[in-house]
Amino acid sequence: MRGHTGAFKMRGHTGAFKMRGRTGAFKMRGHTGAFKMRGHTGAFKMRGRTGAFKMRGHTGAFKMRGLNRGLQDEGLNRGLQDEGPYRGLQDEGPNRGLQDEGPNRGLQDEGPNRGLQEEGTYKGQQSEGLHRHEQEVFPVRDWDPNLPLKNLPLSMQEKRSTRDRRQQQRLSIGCWESWRRSQRIARRRLWEQVVRAMCGLQLWRKTLHTIEGKFGMGVKAYFTFLRYLLYLNLMHSVLMSGLALTPALLNRDEHTPRGFQGNDSVLDLLLGTGFLQRSPVFYSFYPPVLLSGPCLSSPLLFLLAIASLLILSVIMVVRRTVIGYKHTWMLGSSYNHHMSYEVFCGWDFCTQEPKTALLQHSFLRNDLKLALEEERFHQHVAQRTHVAQQRARLYFLRGLLNFLVIVLLGGSFYLIYYATVISQGEKPVSWILSLLVEYLPPITITMVNFLLPYLFCSISGFEDYSLTVQVNITLVRSIILKLASLAIFLFFLHRNIKSAQCWENQFGKEMYKLVVFDFLACGLNAVLVEWPRKLLVESYPSCSLLRALGKPTFLVPFNVLDLVYSQTVTWVGLFYCPLLAHISLLKLLIVFYIKKFVLFRCCEPAQRMFRGCQSSVLFHFTLLLGLLTALVALVINANILQPSRDCGPFAHGDSLFNATAACVETLPPPAQRAFSYFTSEAFALPLILVEIVFLTSFVSQGRANRRAIDRLKDILVMCSADKRFLVGKQAACLRALQPSVSAGSSGDARHTERKDPSGCQPFFARSVSAP
Repeated sequence: MRGHTGAFKMRGHTGAFKMRGRTGAFKMRGHTGAFKMRGHTGAFKMRGRTGAFKMRGHTGAFKMRGLNRGLQDEGLNRGLQDEGPYRGLQDEGPNRGLQDEGPNRGLQDEGPNRGLQEEGTYKGQQSEGLHRHEQEVFPVRDWDPNLPLKNLPLSMQEKRSTRDRRQQQRLSIGCWESWRRSQRIARRRLWEQVVRAMCGLQLWRKTLHTIEGKFGMGVKAYFTFLRYLLYLNLMHSVLMSGLALTPALLNRDEHTPRGFQGNDSVLDLLLGTGFLQRSPVFYSFYPPVLLSGPCLSSPLLFLLAIASLLILSVIMVVRRTVIGYKHTWMLGSSYNHHMSYEVFCGWDFCTQEPKTALLQHSFLRNDLKLALEEERFHQHVAQRTHVAQQRARLYFLRGLLNFLVIVLLGGSFYLIYYATVISQGEKPVSWILSLLVEYLPPITITMVNFLLPYLFCSISGFEDYSLTVQVNITLVRSIILKLASLAIFLFFLHRNIKSAQCWENQFGKEMYKLVVFDFLACGLNAVLVEWPRKLLVESYPSCSLLRALGKPTFLVPFNVLDLVYSQTVTWVGLFYCPLLAHISLLKLLIVFYIKKFVLFRCCEPAQRMFRGCQSSVLFHFTLLLGLLTALVALVINANILQPSRDCGPFAHGDSLFNATAACVETLPPPAQRAFSYFTSEAFALPLILVEIVFLTSFVSQGRANRRAIDRLKDILVMCSADKRFLVGKQAACLRALQPSVSAGSSGDARHTERKDPSGCQPFFARSVSAP
């Protein structure tokens, strides 16, 4: 009775051919399957929640203590009588026995709950063999005993079983192993508490929850990205202050003029001249000083600060990019999960307000419409006639529009070049015109970056792409525009300032002006554009032009590209303007509140939600591109341009690496030879070979993982097909047995024999994966 196999158990009122197994068919207390007793789903179960042929459940037929539909009951659970193929289940008293006179005879109980005797067709099935087969088909995974139960991807009943097994294992282990596990659990809990405390100390935590509840995950991802850049600039500020600023302040020359002079003005704060040029903001403030020998000097510390913050930035940005991309890589491009994702994971449970809930409904509706629209677009493309002629015409149109995009990019680059030449020429006498000329390159770059993305968005609508491809193409073109415009400006700036007396200061001033004007443009856009537009739309609702214009929407991709552009400028200018990280830190702090004001006071939610998971990968990938652009610019400057002779920590040197050469010369001869070998071409070849080996191993492992993922996906599809097959066969059995049940409930104590027209057979008689 309590083994793994058997039929028509007495202590659980009905059931067949498996007593307490975990999975399969005809089981009693398992988790899934059919004909089980206390499982959660399926048919023919005893105390489950749904299904048919249950004993004490809520719905179904063949219930003993429910509505007593089907299965005539002449006494207290007196009999199940069947004259068909499965006849012979007779009960002559209260729970007296189950007798089978047909093909499955031999299950007899001569007294209340006395036993089951099997003499029929399924006599040879042993519990050990079926249990072994169950373990082969449905293996029990051995989870890490130190992993918390709440982190296991199991059902509640399986977690209870796992907890019981762990308690049994704790009784059998020794004192040393018990102490090790307790210490490991204590360390894990301590780390979780530290992480929870650090999360509680994060900036704007409640504000971000409010933004998430009102505007969704996409907008929150923008502000989270802004906070991430704030932390990044804070790290840069600490490194520059500790390694570059502190030695310069402790060893400054008292005879060098500092602070305000008689001809200084407020305009110097915008132009980077006057008192600001003599401050620690720019490169010329840091003199070459030997602190304690050649290996501890201000030039070497300055170079160490720049190298360390760039290396840490690369590590942090690459790590965040890889973490965000890993989920997309695991799913693969051929795994279409959009509709299932929208249905099962599309609702944002952080929503707090009824209006926001209505907006979430509209978001889901619009996303589903978008998915159906894209599906219809692909079907329309597949059903085109005269494919060659239409494709030629389409390619010609796309080529023409791409040529237009290239012309716009070329025109913007020429404007940047022209503005750079004018700003480096003679200055007008008037201070207003002089200020305008000084800020002409930042104004040009900002206007180009503001206007052209909207033109790109309009152009992509004529290229006959799907909506998702249109958004991606617009983003790619906007990224190229912002990074290429900065690269073009740096290229022409090098040509004009390399002959200056202290060209590092001049270069730092241009980066400083780019950061300052980007901040001013953000504030002026909020005060002079977004806020008046919102007031006009609310004040004149009857105006058709204003109604068509509508309130501004918070465009997440374009705002993120502005942050990436600003951070790229900061990375490029850190060497020539060491306190630019401090300025960017203050700027991002104020920009957060400006964007918060614009979001809550001026903007309305966008019609199409920008998802947080997609945006996180996009944000950090574009930030990585900006970091690579900054690295290329700094490497070119270090190798091509010679340091100034009269200013900066590398004065009186032919290269930036003279400080490292002077330090290496003081080392012992073995250390010098080792350093010379590591920096020579002889070390480059084995280093490249080792990198190739590691990359090959990682690529091979990635391909193997991809094949394993594909196999697991195929197994999921096959399991789904098996479930559909089992449900179909079960439904056919129910439809075939319903007439017999109704006839048996209105007749005598014996049923008329019927043949199953659907060919229904017991589930254990065929393979689980049968087609």
